[in-house]
Parts: sequence; structure tokens; C-alpha cells
Amino acid sequence: MKKTFSVLALMLGMYAANSAAFDLGKILQLPEENKKQKTEQPAQQPAEQSSSASPLMLLGKTSVEDEVRIGRQVAGDLLGAAPLVKDDTLQRYVNTVGRWVAAQSNRKELNWHFGVIESEDINAFAAPGGYVFLTKGLYRRLNNEAELAGVLAHEIAHVSKKHHLEVLKKSAMIGALSQSVSKEIKSGDQAVQNLIGNGAEMLARGLDKEAEFEADRVGVVFAARSGYDPWGLPTVLQDMAAINTQDNRLALLYKTHPTASDRLARLGEAVGDRFDSLPTGKEFPDRFYRIK
Repeated sequence: MKKTFSVLALMLGMYAANSAAFDLGKILQLPEENKKQKTEQPAQQPAEQSSSASPLMLLGKTSVEDEVRIGRQVAGDLLGAAPLVKDDTLQRYVNTVGRWVAAQSNRKELNWHFGVIESEDINAFAAPGGYVFLTKGLYRRLNNEAELAGVLAHEIAHVSKKHHLEVLKKSAMIGALSQSVSKEIKSGDQAVQNLIGNGAEMLARGLDKEAEFEADRVGVVFAARSGYDPWGLPTVLQDMAAINTQDNRLALLYKTHPTASDRLARLGEAVGDRFDSLPTGKEFPDRFYRIK
């Protein structure tokens, strides 16, 4: 059952002005000639070098290059703990949908990477620089492309708002007060590793609850701008709210996120009934790729 929500007036205006121009059918097709391409491995992308490798860079303005290097390290650590699902068509499909939604964000300069990881947990993750992952357990619960777009849009919003970078800045500031880290740097990549520790552990610590609520609000807007039914993410949250909170598949999710029911409540408070006046978005259940 769908509840009524609304998006902030400014955001709704931006969506209404842009949604009609998008031809999703052509953009989201999976060309036959591309089916033999290998799955992207985000952690193996060529490194972008930065002129400054010091963790103290995070105390000031972080360059896009530094952000990407940090995200690539986190992604590599995560994939070391849980590799990508060995399904090239699945990975291409998720990248196609994710990059289309990311193109509606304010971070078009990033080279976005998306992937489904081999885990039956129900969860999704984002790392700085445009790296986004969801688990196979969560993907199996999705029913259409709009729900996938909603989940990815939430993670894209984290990157767009630089939520994880803010966490790292605070960590770097604490470290800088206790020692002069710049004297200990041996190489750029090692400095990044020292700063973030284990990438999977950083993601497991999670973000402030307000950052999660903000990512829900902004993610709904990104999905709507992309031409999808804006109910995608709320529908996924409703599904998760129906799962017993003691289910082991949700253990990590609820260590790092508010409960699904809390997220639905906050989203409802933020957007009211404005969804009712939006043009009907698309769900694309027939186009949704289902894991065999």
C-alpha cells in the first residue's frame, strides 16, 4: 500500500522541468554486442594521481582526485571481503541504471561504478568518488527497475552530499591533534589506507542518522528526475519494514541505518502529499533483470 509523500517545492520544480525530456527506453537497452564484455571491477580502475597524499588534505577542501582515490581504496577493501556476483549481464545492467540516475545528480564529473556483491545480507553501500554496491540479498527482493533505481539513488545521494568524506574529515582531525601524520607518510596509497583503515569496516560503522534521512529525501528526487516512479525507494523500505528486525540478513543494515519504519516516517514527514501531483513515472517490471 502506498502512502502519500511530497518533495520540497524547489526539488519538485526541477523534476517537472526535466522529466519529460528523457527517453529511458533507448538509454537503458542492453545492446546485444555488449553482452560479451567483462564485468567492471571498480577496485581495478587505473589510479588517478594526486599531488598531495597527506591525510591532512581532508581537513581542508578535498579534490575530486583525492576523493576518487579514497573511494577506490574503500571499494577494493569491500570487494576483498565480498566479491562481485559472477554475472556479467547483471553487473552491466546495474551500471546502466545507476549511471543514468547518477547523471541526474550534481556529481556528473565522477566516473560512477556500480556492482552487486556476493552476500545474502540485505544492504547497500556507497564510497566517496562514485562507488556504489548493493548485496545480492537485497537485489533478489526487488521487483522492478524503479525499485532498483530508488536504492541506487539513495547511495548516489550519499556520494553527492559527500557524507562519507565528512566522516573521514572528522577522523582525520582527531588524528591530527594527536600526532603529526604527515611525517609518517611513505606513499600516497598507503596514506589513504592509513586514513580510512579497512574500507569495509568504515562502511560498517555507518553514518549519522540524519545523513541517512537526507539520502532518502535526495534519492527520491534523483530517481524521479530520471523518469522512474518515485515510489521505488519507499516501496523497498516498506518491504524491509515487514521483515523481522531480528533477521540476521538485516543485522549489519540496522547497525548502520535507522530502521526502515523510521525512514518511512521521516520521509513521509518531509514530503507530505506532493507525490500525488507528479507525472506518473515508470517501473519497468518487464525490463528488470532477474538473477537466475
